[in-house]
Amino acid sequence: MSNFQHIKPAGKAQFKDRYTTKAAELLTPYTDGAKGDIAILGAPLSKPSISHSGASFAPDAIRRCLNSFTTYNIEEDTDISGKIIIDFGDIAMHPTSIEECHQRIYQSTKEIVQTEAAPFTIILGGDHSITTSTVKAIKEKKGTMGIIQLDAHHDLRNTEDGGPTNGTPFRRLIEEGHLKGEHLIQIGIRNYANAKAYHDYAIENGVTIYTMKDIKQHPIQELIHSALTRLEGKVDTIYLSVDMDVLDQAYAPGCPAIGPGGMDPDTLSEAVQTAIHHPKVQTMDIVEIDPTLDIRDMTSRIASLLIVNSLIK
Repeated sequence: MSNFQHIKPAGKAQFKDRYTTKAAELLTPYTDGAKGDIAILGAPLSKPSISHSGASFAPDAIRRCLNSFTTYNIEEDTDISGKIIIDFGDIAMHPTSIEECHQRIYQSTKEIVQTEAAPFTIILGGDHSITTSTVKAIKEKKGTMGIIQLDAHHDLRNTEDGGPTNGTPFRRLIEEGHLKGEHLIQIGIRNYANAKAYHDYAIENGVTIYTMKDIKQHPIQELIHSALTRLEGKVDTIYLSVDMDVLDQAYAPGCPAIGPGGMDPDTLSEAVQTAIHHPKVQTMDIVEIDPTLDIRDMTSRIASLLIVNSLIK
């Protein structure tokens, strides 16, 4: 390319500071044998959502928002500019078949886990229906699964009324024998966001439930440590599922199921940070962001920050 003085390649940043590295610069496309500090995979599926959702656009939005953050953490005096995020790209979804989409998520997750490209993997949804497929794939590789679910909803709806929607992932895992109820710990469950029948189902199946009242009465670190202690001796690996609607609607306008009374971003970030430092926490998903509803990428930026913070795991 000619060496023009004031012309830059299309799509490149308008301004580059020689001393500043943006988190997006850590993204490295996967090649055979590549190794990194974390790996990410996009699962852009929103067809099974029971409410209107453009969550299929979220993986790209979350990646784009990595440009909002530098690699320097002032409070920790830590620079993560030397870290590598292995990016496997996005799973190509079937245009009409939800069942085929879920199968592709299962197969793709299974394939990337087998590469062992990174010790920690983040799956970017998509709606929460993706979690059934990702958990099944990881369980095959890593053994008995425990799940810590940060969510306003139980996601234990019946499948007879709507099939495998984003409200059913954990019920499907329990009923298909991939997850014991006692190995599921739900944190952030909110008033007036769930039916009594599904709360009863959770209790009957041994699910541990921490509501928003529990979060207000106890430090989030205490609740996460309690969850980890409950699971660590019973399972081979722990999966952290982050439904962004666990946040209060003031902070997460991009969630299809927004509502009042939820967490603030600092509490969510602290919960994730505490959990991922445990050696058995090896996978996390981030789901339920609709960038078409978001305001100035507020919700996607929080999700991107969770990725950045995971690099100091």
